[in-house]
Order: sequence, then C-alpha cells, then structure tokens
Amino acid sequence: MSQSDINALFKVPTGPLAPVKTGVSVGTLEQRLLSVFPAEDACAWDRTGLTVGNPGVEVTGVVVALDPTIAALKEATDLGANVVLTHHPVFIEAVSNFMPETVQGAKPGAVVNYALSHGINCMNFHTALDVAPQALSILPTLLRLKPRYVLDPLAGKADKGFGMVCASEEGAISLKHLAARSVSVFGSVPRVWGNPDTLLESIVTCGGSANDLVDLCLENGIDCLICGEVKYHVALEARQSGLSIIELGHDVSELPLCALLATEALAAGLPDSCIMVVDQSKNWYTPETIRQ
Repeated sequence: MSQSDINALFKVPTGPLAPVKTGVSVGTLEQRLLSVFPAEDACAWDRTGLTVGNPGVEVTGVVVALDPTIAALKEATDLGANVVLTHHPVFIEAVSNFMPETVQGAKPGAVVNYALSHGINCMNFHTALDVAPQALSILPTLLRLKPRYVLDPLAGKADKGFGMVCASEEGAISLKHLAARSVSVFGSVPRVWGNPDTLLESIVTCGGSANDLVDLCLENGIDCLICGEVKYHVALEARQSGLSIIELGHDVSELPLCALLATEALAAGLPDSCIMVVDQSKNWYTPETIRQ
C-alpha cells in the first residue's frame, strides 16, 4: 500500500451522517466485508463479522470505531446509524449477563443490552483484519519502512499473517530516530526498550499485542519490534536478549485500521454520506503530550 493509498484512507468523511436509503442490508454488508477479511483467516478463539443484530434490516448508517464502546453506540444512535463497525469485538468470552450500563457499568453485556434496545447492529473484523495484506502494510507505510515479508504467515498464505518484516528506506536507522519518527507520526510518546544508539537493519511491525512474536523475532535475528504492546517481563527478557522494542500503545497502533474499515464499507456499496469514523484517540494520555 503506497503513501497515497494511506492518505486516501484518511479522507473518509467524518461529518454528520445524512439519512439515506442505502439499499444494502446488514447481512449484505457483512458478506462483502467477509469477502475481504474472511473468517477463516481469523484465530480460532476470535469472533468475526456480525455478533449482535439482525442481518435482514437495511443499513441506515455506519459508525466505524476501534472499540465497540457504549459511547460509540450512543454516537451511532444520535447520528441515526444502525451499524457500529469495529476492529475489536464486543466480547470474545461468553457474556455472563446482559443487564444495562446503569446496573453493571460499561461491560460487554451492557453493550449488547444497549445495542439490542436501540436497534444497533455490531459487526467486527479483528484477527481476520490483522492478517490482511492491506492492514499489514499500514504501519510500514506510515513509518517509511520497506515491507519485505510476513514474519508469521498463515498456512498456505505467504502474504497474510502476523508481523511484517521491514527495512528502513534510508538503510540502518538508530532506535532513537525510529522512536522519534513514531512520535511524529502518531502524536503520542511510545515506550522504548533498548539502547537509543543501536542501529536497526531488520524491523518488524505489528499492531496490537505482539507477545507471541517476540520469540520469532529473536529466532530470526530481528533488530527491533514496533508494536502496540508487549507484557513487561516478555519485553524485559527480549531487551536483554538483544531485541529492541517500541511500544506505541495498543490503540495507537490500531486506530489507522478504522480508516481501512471505512474504506471497505464504501467499497461495499454504501454512500460516503452514511459513514463516519469516530475519534477514540483520547482514551489516555501522557503528561508530556499536554500543551497548555
């Protein structure tokens, strides 16, 4: 995916939705997205596609978000949209109850309760999206890295999998310069493991959690892993073994996927006037990013 393609992703309209007749059912939208991000590509434990709602109703609008929070669903209600399309699922493990937010707080069961009581259809593409070539190319493109191959490919699908092995476009780059570049690109301060002056030749990018890729990085002589997050003790051992790590933040590393989901919803035949990407970039902050 080129830089111009990345730029196009972020040109998806974000204004108020216009009530329109889409002529596209929720089930049709799901099937078209599944043709791009097949459920068979997802991890066995994951949930993919429509998890809450009615596939037979017509789409009135789509709110795209990283997480299916009650706030995102309320925004959909306010905008007249009946589909919330996300990367993360409403739930993975079985939900114990479906009482409202006023009873149990913003837990998955309360999200389901709100969705059902307000006619909201919840649809997600999680690991099926993570492994897609379009998704794998986003972080390298944003960070000006050259993709080479997938570190942990799916069986029989060399272009799909977890972790993209890359090289810097300028040749070897220091850890401190790559970390500074990530600040410039994402506008947030990452956690960096390693000697700042270490020169990096092989770099793996991975959105979200990358615990399962650390050993593969070490086995393949990778110099640096750029990811959303890694558990503390996993990162500590990796750093002592010579692997530098840049933790962008789980959400920071995956927020660009929302633009990809919105673009694919457009490609499914929905007008751009009925799609909106909600801002979920302010769930947390570091003091140094606050400007008075």
